[in-house]
Amino acid sequence: MSHPERIVPDETEPGIVALHLKRYAFALPWCEGREVLDLGCGVGYGTAFLADAAQRVVGGDVDEASIAYARGRYARPNVEFLVLDATRLPFDDASFDAVCSFETIEHVADPEALVREAARALRPAGALLVSTPRAETTTHAPENPHHRVEFSRADFERTLRRSFDAVDVYGERRLQTRRYRALRRLDVLGLRRRSALLRRASVLTGTPATENVTLDDVVVSRDSVDSAHVLYAVCTRPRA
Repeated sequence: MSHPERIVPDETEPGIVALHLKRYAFALPWCEGREVLDLGCGVGYGTAFLADAAQRVVGGDVDEASIAYARGRYARPNVEFLVLDATRLPFDDASFDAVCSFETIEHVADPEALVREAARALRPAGALLVSTPRAETTTHAPENPHHRVEFSRADFERTLRRSFDAVDVYGERRLQTRRYRALRRLDVLGLRRRSALLRRASVLTGTPATENVTLDDVVVSRDSVDSAHVLYAVCTRPRA
């Protein structure tokens, strides 16, 4: 689980699920009552989450096994799951009010094509909600073997602005007490990460361990962008 790429909530610690669901919770204001595409939906838990508020949601992913699981586990009257290529969407222009693409752009060979296709599939007043891990400098050889690229903030924003006239960038961070941050600074040997006993000791600092994180323990704001582990962007005014 050092690089978990396919989150299956029924088989995953609730804190890990909460970290991924935070992105969908962030997107809700742009999806309520609207037609939405969840691009790179994995096994479909986020698609189902959005469907509780959206008029209609299409969940799409390149992995056939994930889509088969999604159809069996997260079927809803207003949900459709499709196998698709995020860089070559099988939809007409202006088909959706919102496109969500969380932790997907770093996986594709042509990130700009994903962004162009999302812009094409959006209606003029629509929005692309996208997230990706933040790197200090953009790298095409990231530590995570599943990623083809990890973006710096500047390059992430530059990629999005090629297809959108307005891009607002946010950062995700966990709420942490001073004692917890002090413990992390002192843990130069990484013992806290390798020892279950020491991980449990994080409770004493007032900050829950990752496996116990809830949606309320995660904050998304414009104030934390430069120190964030995950970048979010809200992209509007798609270019024709």
